[in-house]
Amino acid sequence: MAPNVAWYIVTFCSLVHSTPLISLEEEYQFKEWMSQHNRVYDTEEFYHRLHTFTENKRTVDHHNAGNHSFTMGLNQFSDMTFEEFRKLFLLTEPQNCSATKGGHVSSGGPYPEFVDWRMKGHFVTPVKNQGHCGSCWTFSTTGCLESVNAIATRKLISLSEQQLIDCARDFNNHGCLGGLPSQAFEYIKYNKGIMTEEDYPYKGHDDSCHFEPELAAAFVLDVVNITSYDEKAMVDAVARLNPVSFAFEVTYEFMHYKEGVYTSTQCKNTADKVNHAVLAVGYGAEENNTPYWIVKNSWGPVWGIDGYFLIERGKNMCGLAACSSYPLPLV
Repeated sequence: MAPNVAWYIVTFCSLVHSTPLISLEEEYQFKEWMSQHNRVYDTEEFYHRLHTFTENKRTVDHHNAGNHSFTMGLNQFSDMTFEEFRKLFLLTEPQNCSATKGGHVSSGGPYPEFVDWRMKGHFVTPVKNQGHCGSCWTFSTTGCLESVNAIATRKLISLSEQQLIDCARDFNNHGCLGGLPSQAFEYIKYNKGIMTEEDYPYKGHDDSCHFEPELAAAFVLDVVNITSYDEKAMVDAVARLNPVSFAFEVTYEFMHYKEGVYTSTQCKNTADKVNHAVLAVGYGAEENNTPYWIVKNSWGPVWGIDGYFLIERGKNMCGLAACSSYPLPLV
């Protein structure tokens, strides 16, 4: 027997014995998904990814057959285990992000029932894609400052995540291994500015700092931390002022999110467990009165609801109220 044929049989048999049998229909669905997402594998990798994809698809189908507030779907991450996904896309350095007493002062309301800064004017940049780099904190930072700056100046400018990856390490940030928006805002404040996306384009990997002061396009006067776990203060800030950066814990089920209001019993709700930073651009409530946040993510526009997701509001879901912040613009 030819060596490659023997290897194929052993590999195939080991997969059959170690996992539930994969149907021809499931293999066809995987090949369709590969075509859709431009994936190419060698033979060994193909069967490994087929197994992972099938497990993920069965999880999605099982979830969607139940009674949940959100639906799952196949996406660009469907050939990954959660451990692989976590290493590539989430914060891997521990983050101490709580502000026991923040500087935000609430007005006390009343507040509109629905707010979406995307509908208020040209205040939110398009959804970006962090790629294979745990740089979500930089996108949360730029997204918030882009909006704050646009609200103040009526000019929406896309800002550089790569500058934060390369240059903000002295403020306890770690490039593609993670960081925090509040610490990135501090960096921009003391650095006296951040360049545009055009002048300092995104690479998606750690590099040396190339900041040019004369090309700084946005500035931070001060950083406002919202008191830890004060979700009502987050509502106040988003309703009255601007979008707000926050962090939360992503678990296995969230990587498959498609639409609806995300809730979880798997995630923790404390500051030490957060592993992903995003941007709250608004809030609202479902017809059944379930309140939610409208959140801009950094996994590209094909993920979730055109790159956004909804997450339950008012319960510190997955620790989302543990460490929220926003900058005051210097204009």
